[in-house]
Amino acid sequence: MAARILGIAYHLPEKIETNDDLGRENPDWLMGSLNRKSGISARHISAPDETASDLGFRAAQKLLARELVDPGQIDYLLYCTQSPDQFLPSGACGLQDRLKLGKHVGAFDINLGCSGYVYGLQMARALLDAGDARNVLLVTADTYTKYIHPRDRTVRVLFGDGGAASLIGRAEADTPGRIGPFVIGTDGAGAGNLIVPSGGLRLPRSPETARVRTDASGCSRCQDNLYMNGPAIFAFAITTVPKTILALLAKSRLAAEDIDWYVYHQANRLMLETLAVRSNVPEEKMVLALEGMGNTVSASIPIAIQDHVEAGKILAGQRLMLIGFGVGHSWGACIVEWG
Repeated sequence: MAARILGIAYHLPEKIETNDDLGRENPDWLMGSLNRKSGISARHISAPDETASDLGFRAAQKLLARELVDPGQIDYLLYCTQSPDQFLPSGACGLQDRLKLGKHVGAFDINLGCSGYVYGLQMARALLDAGDARNVLLVTADTYTKYIHPRDRTVRVLFGDGGAASLIGRAEADTPGRIGPFVIGTDGAGAGNLIVPSGGLRLPRSPETARVRTDASGCSRCQDNLYMNGPAIFAFAITTVPKTILALLAKSRLAAEDIDWYVYHQANRLMLETLAVRSNVPEEKMVLALEGMGNTVSASIPIAIQDHVEAGKILAGQRLMLIGFGVGHSWGACIVEWG
C-alpha cells in the first residue's frame, strides 16, 4: 500500500479586497507597479470574528461531504496554522470536535507557514507507512491579514486569508497518486525576516509593542504587526529553491521534463517567475493561482492544486512537484502523482 492524496477542498472568506480598493485608500501607493510585481489583483479578508480554524473547518466540511472515505476511518487530524485561535489547547482538538470525528483520532497542530503543507504531507505519509493510520485529514489555514498594519504596503498587497483540507489515504502500490520522496530543510538564522515580533511569552503585547513607527520607505507597523524583510526573503528563496528542486529530482531519479506541473508556494508572481527561470521550469508547467486570492500561506499549495484540478488542467496520472518555502526560514519539496 502507498500513501496518496484522495482529495482537496478549500474555503475563502466572503469579503474581497481589490487593488482598486487599496489604491483609493492609499493614493500614494504605486498600485500599477505593485500589481505587475505581485500578480495579485484581489485577496479575501476574514471577518473580525472569523478565525483560521473557521476557514479550515469549512474546507474540511466540503471535503468530508464528498464521502471519499468513512469519517470513522480517519485516524489523525493534522492542523497547520500560524494564526491560532489561542495558545492552548491545540486548534486540532477543537476541529476534531467541530467535525464530529471519532474520539480515537489523534489531533495536533503544526506551527509552520509557507512550507507547512509539504511538511504536513510528509507527516501524513509517515503515519500511513507506519500502519498507524488508515486515513489522515490535513487542514492548512491562515489569517495573516489580522497581523497586518493597513499602512504597510510590503505585506498588505500580498497576503490573503484562506483554508484548505486534504485527505491522505492508502492505495495499492501501483495506483497513481503516490506521495514522495521529500526534501526538507531549515535555516533558522533567517527567522527574523518574516515575523510577528510580539504576542508570545518572549515579548508579550504591551502599550510599547503597540506603538506604530514609520520606516524610511513610508511603511507603518508596530511590533504587534507582521514584518517582512522582502529583499532577504527573495534572496533566500532564489538561492534555496533551485537547489531543492535539483536535490529532489536526484532523489526521485527523475529528470526535470518528467514533472508535469510545478506547484510553488504562491508567494507572488515576480518570485515565482524568477524561481522558474533559475530552475529552467517552462512557464506552461507552472501552476499560478494567486491573482484573485493572494498569498494564503500554508493553504496556498493545496488551493493552487485544487484550482487547477477544477479547471481540468491537472489530470490523473500526472506528476506534480510541490515546493514550499518562506517563514522560518523553512522549505520543503515533494513529488505527488495525481490520482
